Amino acid sequence: MALADPTRRQVFEKLKEGRRPVGEIARGLPVSRPAVSQHLKVLKEAGLVREERDGTRRIYQIDPQGLGQLRRWLDQFWNIALDAFKAEAEKKDGDGK
Repeated sequence: MALADPTRRQVFEKLKEGRRPVGEIARGLPVSRPAVSQHLKVLKEAGLVREERDGTRRIYQIDPQGLGQLRRWLDQFWNIALDAFKAEAEKKDGDGK
């Protein structure tokens, strides 16, 4: 998964404030600007960010459609957890405890 890498999560977090060029995203991170570009490439391929060209610069932002897909994927685990909790509660209730 694209967000499994801690540095990639930091890159993604920097985009929550809005559109940013690579240099601004790289500022303050413990990796080089080319490494940040590689992380952005992975995030883009995963559909989590999109890029626009502004002259020679590339501007990145979170892709809401990709974020929606990630949310739906995560929701399946929430539903599994709720179903397991419900089953356990019903089992205890059926035992009279």
